[in-house]
Amino acid sequence: MTIVRILPAVAEPDAARTLSGLLSQLPHAEPAQPLTDSTSLLNTLADLAAESLDELPEVVLVHERIGPLQALDLIREVGLRFPAVGVVLATSAGGPGLYSAAMDSGARGLVAMPPSYEELAARVQTAAQWAVGVRRHLGRAPELPTGPGGTVLTVTGAKGGVGTTFAAVQLALAAQAAGRRTVLVDLDLQSGDVASYLDVQFRRSVADLAGIQDLTPRVLQEAVYDHQSGLGLLLAPGDGERGEEVDDQATRLIVDALRHRYELVVIDCGTQMTGANTTAIETADTGLLITTPDVISVRAAKRMVRLWERLQVRKPEETVTVVNRHTKSAEIQPALVERITRTKAARTTVPAHYKEIQPVVDAGRVHDLDARSTIRQALWTLAGELGLLTAPENATGTRADGASTPSSAVALPAGRSGGKPARQRGGDRGSVGPWRRRKEG
Repeated sequence: MTIVRILPAVAEPDAARTLSGLLSQLPHAEPAQPLTDSTSLLNTLADLAAESLDELPEVVLVHERIGPLQALDLIREVGLRFPAVGVVLATSAGGPGLYSAAMDSGARGLVAMPPSYEELAARVQTAAQWAVGVRRHLGRAPELPTGPGGTVLTVTGAKGGVGTTFAAVQLALAAQAAGRRTVLVDLDLQSGDVASYLDVQFRRSVADLAGIQDLTPRVLQEAVYDHQSGLGLLLAPGDGERGEEVDDQATRLIVDALRHRYELVVIDCGTQMTGANTTAIETADTGLLITTPDVISVRAAKRMVRLWERLQVRKPEETVTVVNRHTKSAEIQPALVERITRTKAARTTVPAHYKEIQPVVDAGRVHDLDARSTIRQALWTLAGELGLLTAPENATGTRADGASTPSSAVALPAGRSGGKPARQRGGDRGSVGPWRRRKEG
């Protein structure tokens, strides 16, 4: 009989002890130590999915009081990103309304808290059987997405005027020029300037995707503008008030759909934190924070990092800070920014040569920036440092597109890899351990 691997996500210690005790008594079950927040759960599942479909647990057990994502949102996210996992909701609430909402979110069953052994065993068995059936189907259709998909990079400004959009555009252009299928998303929903920077007039925007549950490739194609540079552009709405239509749930659906269509998703998050761009930053593989080497901007960067930390959006050590308009004579250098913000400062800095870019900015054609520009060279070097210029490697050391990895790949700082996202996933992975497929009698 196949061992059923169970991964609980339970924040409350008492509930965790109760569920762990009962799960350990289930026959042919291999429960992991509970994870205490939604971020750890999603990161752990992403790590396992990156290895193979078979490494994923058959069952995820989500407690109603998990955070920072609410339980139903977490269930929906697991279902979207890891469709071969059966999810069970443990809740003290009841009634047909909750049952219907949980099923709509993708749960395979509900178990009442405190649970009985019989009920828990039945729900786990049902979810596991469903997961095994789905995996058999996916095994016959390897073209279906089973893992986290492409890489997501968010670019956020410490404050207005630090060069956030320009940096996002150039990083996306660099990746596209290197052969990676790239989409640039403008989530500065009230005042996005990506369209103005790239001389684009297009009536579709990210707001047109809000509220659509089934984001098929055709639906995305109608909303994404194909730019002459090769970039796909998902623009901010022309009418700023429409930005309110793009909430955190819509953002999760949109980013997940883009992950499975593009190798790289670059998101310009602007400088104002909304539910939409906060969600993007939380789910991103790499989060950049742009600042300039002055006291006001660095203080703003510190505030932003502390805000993300308080809201459990992103840890400081998972954020890469980039110093724009840098000069060697400035009193504030990257090492000081790193120390003040407790982030990782990029080795690459962007020089203060605004005259180089003013003509293309004024013309709205930043994609025509001269390749000899020191600012463009710096930003494209930064793209290499972040691993954006090479396709991700699979376990055999070859690129995802089947080509061998070029020997000219840019070396990355310690702790980063061109084939892995800069963000370290699965902080609690050690408590789960790598599952191995086992068979019993």
